[in-house]
Amino acid sequence: VAKAVPQAATKHWIEPLNLASGKEPRYYQNIAINRVTESVLLGMPRVLVTMATGTGKTFVAFQICWKLWNSRWNRAGQHRRPKILYLADRNILIDDPKAKMFAPFGDARHKISSRDASQGRDIYFGIYQALSSPANDIFKEYPPDFFDLIIVDECHRGSSRDDSNWRTILEYFSPAVQLGMTATPLRDESRDTYLYFGNPVYTYSLRQGIEDGFLAPYRVHRIITDVDAAGWRPTKNELDRYGRTIPDDEYQTHDFEKVVALRTRTKAIAKHLSNFLKGSDRFAKTLVFCVDQEHAAEMRHELGNLNKDLKQTYPDYVCRVTSDEGDIGRQHLSNFQDVDLPTPTILTTSQMLTTGIDAETVKNVVLARVIGSLAEFKQTIGRGTRLNVDYGKEYFNIIDYTGTATSHFADKDFDGEPETIDETIIDEDGETVSVTVEKPEQEATGAEDADQPKPEPDETPIPPQIKEPPPPRPPRKYYVDGGVVEIIGHLVYDLDTDGKKLQVVKYTDYSGRMVRSMYPSPEEFRTTWASADTRAEALHELAKRGIDFDELAAASGQADADPFDLLCHLAWNAPLLTRRERADRAKRKNPDWFATHSDTAKEILGLLLEKYIERGVIQFNDLSGLIKSPPFDRFGLPGEIANRHFGGIESMRQSIGQLQAALYQ
Repeated sequence: VAKAVPQAATKHWIEPLNLASGKEPRYYQNIAINRVTESVLLGMPRVLVTMATGTGKTFVAFQICWKLWNSRWNRAGQHRRPKILYLADRNILIDDPKAKMFAPFGDARHKISSRDASQGRDIYFGIYQALSSPANDIFKEYPPDFFDLIIVDECHRGSSRDDSNWRTILEYFSPAVQLGMTATPLRDESRDTYLYFGNPVYTYSLRQGIEDGFLAPYRVHRIITDVDAAGWRPTKNELDRYGRTIPDDEYQTHDFEKVVALRTRTKAIAKHLSNFLKGSDRFAKTLVFCVDQEHAAEMRHELGNLNKDLKQTYPDYVCRVTSDEGDIGRQHLSNFQDVDLPTPTILTTSQMLTTGIDAETVKNVVLARVIGSLAEFKQTIGRGTRLNVDYGKEYFNIIDYTGTATSHFADKDFDGEPETIDETIIDEDGETVSVTVEKPEQEATGAEDADQPKPEPDETPIPPQIKEPPPPRPPRKYYVDGGVVEIIGHLVYDLDTDGKKLQVVKYTDYSGRMVRSMYPSPEEFRTTWASADTRAEALHELAKRGIDFDELAAASGQADADPFDLLCHLAWNAPLLTRRERADRAKRKNPDWFATHSDTAKEILGLLLEKYIERGVIQFNDLSGLIKSPPFDRFGLPGEIANRHFGGIESMRQSIGQLQAALYQ
């Protein structure tokens, strides 16, 4: 029992958690539950918890509600169950918890709508747009003291701003204990949240979650287009798609799709992303965050065009999910979240999916829009932090086309120590009578420290005085369909050895390091590479680690090198051979083997070597498709070639396998 909890409140404190689902709270969730429960029982009017996205804020909220509801806690001390309101700003943030996590409450649950203000339930869910609108303030149908506890999910997004509907609702229900939950540490953009709710009674950060193994680690890929690197400027008197003169100016990344829509840039991003997936896993769940709904539609269109082969079998391979899609979009999202459904694989969106979706198998978070707010950035990348080892989700990629990730990760406040806020009390004469400097609770290391200072019941936060300026009018957008945009850079960032800072890894150095981590010696790598079957597995593992051979050849300036030689050179400083040198050496070292084949078979094997010189050995992975293409089609169908010139299909496969092995002797 917490030392500070009054004796009369002990029964609420010791009320067991709901473990019917078989899910045990993690150590930090237990601490958060206990800290909040203690604060409520001590009579604190406002409480704040800061927990990284993906660490189970909803689970914590449910267990707190269960303890208080099942033990019949309420502000008045009466023998009744409490009235609890779960408040958010998006339907997805309340519909999912109501249907799933809070299901054990059964018929005690109710969603407040503009037409239904039932007062006969215990656990209420509502979005502020439904509770308060210009036409109807439905929340006023409830008495101000109706609720005992109000939980404000994602409270950093405006719950405490003076001019927000949230604030109106919270002030109306001021008698209730108000619990704010956020993933955003204190900084200027969320300072009003901390001033309203007070310092967090508990903080659990993204870094701590990764270090503890509860969140997936990430790798950042910074992709740079030529127009993002150098800017874009229209030619003199250039007209856009609709015949409007584009103002002569230098347009940068933050202008694209807001002021100037460069369709070739969207195409370049879509092509690079498609190639990234083709080189790793085309069914890896991927979220693409675009500038606006129009940009999301254009990105979906381009990705669809680039993946027509999959769309023939999976029509919903790539979908847009924005507010415009309504029920159709919600169904796409539900299917995307289902770990057993392969599609939709790629969702394009603008801001709708930055928070509130629980998709455990998201492997790629793609940033095609600039995200200036650190709070929104953390929410956005949080879509990828959930682990699901059973489905192969052990890490995720942040694929950044705008520089957003690298700029925010470089921010010292991204995942640093929790900050403090100063509370200054001024008397009626304007004199300072008290200054309190407080620091939020640190991340725990496994067990709660009983000696930590406890919050005082009479601690009253200072109301914020921060006014948000009205949003600026969106600029006029110009549409440019011509021109060429190319990808000119691909940087890979990993966490340093302390797990506290991203460091750029030279792509060639990174690739060599990955090969050494996978294969102890060049000989073992050679054995794996020489066989088509084991090579395919090696290619898959390399692609999973972000190694693309086209980009690697460009980065190293070795376009004619065999990927095997290039990787051995980078990993063990082995000599480099071109593909032609390998092919010539294979013919020179194996004359007797070539002589065992007929003249036509030798001609076909020679053409295969020419194909290897031209495009590399990877094309041998699709042997059937290769033999059907020119110049092999002049010898007949694959079956005819095998029977006439190699003595059967199995014999032809064996000969081509031996040819590949000869390349890597």
